[in-house]
Amino acid sequence: QVQLVESGGGLVQPGGSLRLSCAASGSIFRVNAMGWYRQAPGKQRELVASITADGSTNYADSAKARFTISRDNAKNTVHLQMNSLKPEDTAVYYCNARLSTYQAMFIMRDYWGQGTQVTVSS
Repeated sequence: QVQLVESGGGLVQPGGSLRLSCAASGSIFRVNAMGWYRQAPGKQRELVASITADGSTNYADSAKARFTISRDNAKNTVHLQMNSLKPEDTAVYYCNARLSTYQAMFIMRDYWGQGTQVTVSS
């Protein structure tokens, strides 16, 4: 009953920018945190950035200086502004949300989006 819908991926040249967005919908009671993970071919999925309900952020070292995560709590959305993109950023980016539902208000679970492709290439 929970869906995470991602948008904003695409093809950009090195040095370019993209803004990813993710909206969580469904029987959501409370969102503890939302974030973005990515997985490149042949590599493990890794955390890019996350933001908690109280506003605390966490970034991968490779992203900290270039990416900014933000949220709109009223809409259960999270955004990832990605600047100065590098070919190494090429990956499928997945939205993650840790939340509870009305059916289980005090049990937090992780939900995932379908992934959006980000390709950085000249």
